[in-house]
Amino acid sequence: MEVHEWRKAIGDIVREHSASDVVTRYFDLKQTPLRAQVIVRELAHFIRHRRDCWAHVSGNCPVWSVKQKILQHEYGEVIKDEFSEHGHITLILNQGKTVGLQPEDILNADPLPTTRAVLYAWGWITREKPWLEGLAALTVTEWCNDDRLLGDHGGGHSTRMGRRWSEDMGFKMKEMPNFDVHSQADEEHSDMFLPDLEKHATGALQDKALRAVKESMELMTIYRAGVLEAMERIPADAGR
Repeated sequence: MEVHEWRKAIGDIVREHSASDVVTRYFDLKQTPLRAQVIVRELAHFIRHRRDCWAHVSGNCPVWSVKQKILQHEYGEVIKDEFSEHGHITLILNQGKTVGLQPEDILNADPLPTTRAVLYAWGWITREKPWLEGLAALTVTEWCNDDRLLGDHGGGHSTRMGRRWSEDMGFKMKEMPNFDVHSQADEEHSDMFLPDLEKHATGALQDKALRAVKESMELMTIYRAGVLEAMERIPADAGR
């Protein structure tokens, strides 16, 4: 497939995920500081685990130009980019303060069982599967933040949940730095590896890469369902 065909194929899978019952309920749930703390803690696990996963794909990949792109991607996430001087983990740590969490509360928290399970799964895919499948499984997760693709759904995850936090808790977008940055940065990341899929994921490899995209979105649904269930267990008036 050519780039525009990959964009359509991956976009359709992401849009199906975005319109699912689990994701709709996830964004419809009223946000409170205690519920928001669940989102922050699990996102921190997700963000840190991505670094391991991208390292796995880079280690498995024999294509120098793809390795360079991965290192470019990870330099911005781990070291600094136009959005952060200290890597993107600081964004979620700073956002946690707005809902009453200190950095140690986030970094030392145990993941939900569902979060742990899907992180193990993503880790296995990116470590043990061929590099193209690992690449496809990782890059699609960033499409969930692409407002261009999901504008008619209310936006990508960061825009949509940022709006929820604003409506329910009164925060401005600048007070939610992780949502603010990733509503922008992940549009570039969505496009980043499409030429590599066009070039390398051909023949039978195309079908395997698409299957990896679908499986990754299934894992994302499980992740969201676990966070949703944990939030639903917290009464809306708890902590007041």
